[in-house]
Amino acid sequence: MEDTRARAAAAQKYSVAQNSSTHGPSPKKPERCQDRPGRVIALLNQKGGAGKTTLATHLAGELAMQGRAVTLLDADPQGSALDWAQRRLQSGGSHLYGVFGLARDSLHHEVPAIAQQSEFVVIDGPPRVAALARSALLAADLVLIPVQPSAYDVWATQEMVSLITEAKVFRPQLRAAFVINRRVVGTVIGREARAALADQPFPTLSADIAQRIAFADCVAAGKLVSEVSAKGAAAREVAAMAQAVLELL
Repeated sequence: MEDTRARAAAAQKYSVAQNSSTHGPSPKKPERCQDRPGRVIALLNQKGGAGKTTLATHLAGELAMQGRAVTLLDADPQGSALDWAQRRLQSGGSHLYGVFGLARDSLHHEVPAIAQQSEFVVIDGPPRVAALARSALLAADLVLIPVQPSAYDVWATQEMVSLITEAKVFRPQLRAAFVINRRVVGTVIGREARAALADQPFPTLSADIAQRIAFADCVAAGKLVSEVSAKGAAAREVAAMAQAVLELL
């Protein structure tokens, strides 16, 4: 418990820090649109190890680098996004967006007020915590379901599909999409996963994320792949994913 509190305090300090040290181009100052609440994007998968945190931190980072006001909510009791934010603070990374821990099932009651202050709220959701997942679904405008390209991961999506279908009874406007994550470059496995997901009621993003060592290195350092190599393949994939997400909203 003390360790979780320490991580949350460090992440909150990061969220308000104005650090001049950068590893890439400085983001434009966000201009908050006041006419409607920000859009809420939740990354959820009941199966652990799908790469939710890596996608959440990078999606939030890509939107922030475009000059948008972004808040990342860590709704995973493991606090992986908070850990990433703490590493970023310790390594002197530039301020891009706020990261806050909110791993409680009152999430859907608290997110609307946060969305009033941001253009986008990205939720890093929990694995295997049904109450928290349902709360995140009730808060979201769009759910992204990361899926690794394996038969086991594709089969495991059915539980998430059922939760989203249940939530749509209360939120008919809720949208959802799969995103293929950790695709192995040079194999047909990604295409096979995409074909298997075609039978599901939700679309699959046209942009895949490949399995690259750059993502693991950046997680450990509290960085984004675009800060390490702005024109690299990983950065291009993240940018394409963000664009596909914007087209769904």
